[in-house]
Amino acid sequence: MVKFLKSNKAVIVLQGRYAGRKAVIVRSFYDGTRDRPYGHCLVAGIKKYPSKVTRKDSARKTAKKSRVKCFFKLVNYRHLMPTHYNLDVDLKDVVTADALQTKDKKVAACKATKERFEERFKTGKNRWFFTKLRF
Repeated sequence: MVKFLKSNKAVIVLQGRYAGRKAVIVRSFYDGTRDRPYGHCLVAGIKKYPSKVTRKDSARKTAKKSRVKCFFKLVNYRHLMPTHYNLDVDLKDVVTADALQTKDKKVAACKATKERFEERFKTGKNRWFFTKLRF
């Protein structure tokens, strides 16, 4: 079997709380682990997308509309739909599987992920990833 669900691949979450949200694969576990004996991966995604900015908006309002809320979790491969997009945001050092263990680590990892997503959004690259999926 060809392994195409690799790091930095943009996916859409199909099941659960974040169904319909876009995410990026941080790490893949093709053979599973002891806790999860099935193929799964660690994904970081967008919980709340940035709003549309108009020209008449003030700088403060533009900054507020450009905010992103994020999430990260372990997801079964069957609950993901891969896309042909890639996102070159390096999250491996920030988001790890052991960051999910305690609340403090999870909050810190979410903040760091949020900063990197917002930085990527402000550069204007990967525009598709930061738009809400309409279906």
